[in-house]
Amino acid sequence: MKTFAIIPAGGKGVRSGVATPKQYLKFYGKELIAYTLEVFQKNKFVDEIITVVSPSYFSLIQNLKKKYKLKKLTGIVEGGKERQDSVYNGLKSISANKNDLIIVHDAARPLLPQDILTKAIKTAKNKGNSLVCLKVRDTLIVGNKVVKDYLDRNQIFNVQTPQIFKYSDLMEAMNFAYKSKFYGTDESILIRNIGKKIHIVEGSPLNFKITTKEDLQIFKKLTK
Repeated sequence: MKTFAIIPAGGKGVRSGVATPKQYLKFYGKELIAYTLEVFQKNKFVDEIITVVSPSYFSLIQNLKKKYKLKKLTGIVEGGKERQDSVYNGLKSISANKNDLIIVHDAARPLLPQDILTKAIKTAKNKGNSLVCLKVRDTLIVGNKVVKDYLDRNQIFNVQTPQIFKYSDLMEAMNFAYKSKFYGTDESILIRNIGKKIHIVEGSPLNFKITTKEDLQIFKKLTK
């Protein structure tokens, strides 16, 4: 059984308020995406890494591969219109067996702890899939201007990545989604749509997705 990591990095990052897509911004001389790729390069359970990017960044990724000795980075694939299209392009680019594991991880989550990645991989090997989530800590309400109800936070999670599935399951889910003309916000939704039970792995606040200007500032302070 092999483990492939697909890193979709074709987004434009408009919410970060900067001209350059956030995954290519430099922090202390290193591109944000390089921090993310190194997480997977260093994990002994990851066999190959595939990045899915805009063609205008192909040469940059090649340079990062050499500069940071990303030997597991075996594929640089053109992204699609939506995230789902990009992940699908990555899936189609690899030679995988049906039980091989596919990790999908956001390029803009560069602080994924190694122990969580390892636990997610081991869970997927034992149970068929895994979804890294962070249990909410705040009181949650439903309402608009006034409180209508309170939600049980013990049963509510923020979904993160990595999300890990068997190659055959994820390919089936992708094909079903396209046949149904459905676009999901992440891969777990697609897997659930084909009737699969998804197993939760506890995430980390450090594994936040860099989206806004404030996120960029937090990341810069954490990596100083």
